[in-house]
Amino acid sequence: MIDQKLIDALEEKYKSQGENPNTYLAGLLQAKPINYWDYIQVDTLLSLQKPRTDFKDEEIFIIYHQITELYLKLIRHEVEQLVEAKVWSEEFVLNKVKRINRYTYILADSFDIMKYGMDYDDYNIFRMTLAPASGFQSAQFRFIELYFTRVENLINSKGKERLSENPSLEELFANIYWRDAGMNYQTGKRSKTLELFEEKYLEDFIQLAKKMEGNTIEERIDQMDNPSEELISALKKLDEVYNIRWPLIHLDTAQHYLDKKGETKAATGGSEWKKYLHPMYQQRKFFPNIWSEEEKANWAKDYEL
Repeated sequence: MIDQKLIDALEEKYKSQGENPNTYLAGLLQAKPINYWDYIQVDTLLSLQKPRTDFKDEEIFIIYHQITELYLKLIRHEVEQLVEAKVWSEEFVLNKVKRINRYTYILADSFDIMKYGMDYDDYNIFRMTLAPASGFQSAQFRFIELYFTRVENLINSKGKERLSENPSLEELFANIYWRDAGMNYQTGKRSKTLELFEEKYLEDFIQLAKKMEGNTIEERIDQMDNPSEELISALKKLDEVYNIRWPLIHLDTAQHYLDKKGETKAATGGSEWKKYLHPMYQQRKFFPNIWSEEEKANWAKDYEL
């Protein structure tokens, strides 16, 4: 039996939009039923893997990184809601941070797929076809950082030594921690990996940083009145898993493939990966004001996976 209240509500909905309800009802009459494979775009999703070699494990490498980008999109989805919300409540912020933590823990712990899921010798052959591409070039990872925290917090101690007294935003980006993966500060020469990455994304990063000035999640947290211990704990977990655990697991996986036999192979992006990946060197913290000076001084020093 048709629910007349539902029909009336639909009529009211479209009339309030200045639309003719009959047009939409006629369209509904002709519409095909939705199914799972079309709604999720399964066929398209499963066709996005384009290996460059015949090594079977290369497809694992591609799928894993595509999954990573989807999880980063989930994180970004929650982060953007936090940023765009005009009014914050403790419950709202805590719920979002807990969601982000779940996604990030999955990302960090999923590295076993990379570490144990590919043949060592095959990987070290097919990865050479990927140069100068590098996971370093994940723009979503960088966008998320800029939503969370001020650019100043994305500069390590060496970078801060290079800054002038009142650095511009452009100068801050010229010394941001991730440039250490491809910048020779003595010669001023960039690696091809860094050059291509900055050509595509740097202006977008700078524009986002300008937009976020005074409105990063870090700054809005600092403005909250008496945030609860539960929220502070959740924020610390986020800083820990995103900025310590994830880089260390990434480093551990890189060592498995690039240094397993003491060979210290080069990364496809050409970075000094042992130094670059370690969080003690990166010194990245989204919420520095919730950590003690002692905790910041010993950042990742005694962390165990």
